[in-house]
Amino acid sequence: MNIQKYMNKKTAIAVALGFGLNLAITTVQAADEPPVITIKRLSMEMALKAAEAAIHTCRGKGIQIGVTVVDRGGNPQVVLRDVLAPDLTLTISRMKAYTAISFTAPTSSLGDRGDSALGRVPGLFFGAGGVPIQAGGQTYGAIGVSGAPSGKTDEECARAGAKVIEDELELM
Repeated sequence: MNIQKYMNKKTAIAVALGFGLNLAITTVQAADEPPVITIKRLSMEMALKAAEAAIHTCRGKGIQIGVTVVDRGGNPQVVLRDVLAPDLTLTISRMKAYTAISFTAPTSSLGDRGDSALGRVPGLFFGAGGVPIQAGGQTYGAIGVSGAPSGKTDEECARAGAKVIEDELELM
């Protein structure tokens, strides 16, 4: 009987120590996480500057485009359509920007994913023309361009728009 009491007491102590250790580890892990997470975002002026740079770059090539800049969540922040660009360029530029931010990659590098089940997800576009906006190790959003005769040219204009503000963001 004494042995059984000893074993029950020893088991209870082991369980209590294990619980205490687990609680301490959980507390340390929780202490490492800040109670509030700060996310850097583009101002409307910076997003507009990127969109305008993309339009001016394509205009320099004689092309009228639609351009969308999305925030980190894929929500449109600035949407512009040049005078003669078809309305459809707005839908496609938004899809390209949304896809670029969703995968944090240029849409031109995602073409093979369009052949998978992802290719059937509404709102994604796996052709060239969307690029993430990144600077200083941060992703701020993405820019998508549509309306040029090729996705390659769309992407050149999107990259020009991103580059204009990425240089400025690097200095911050």
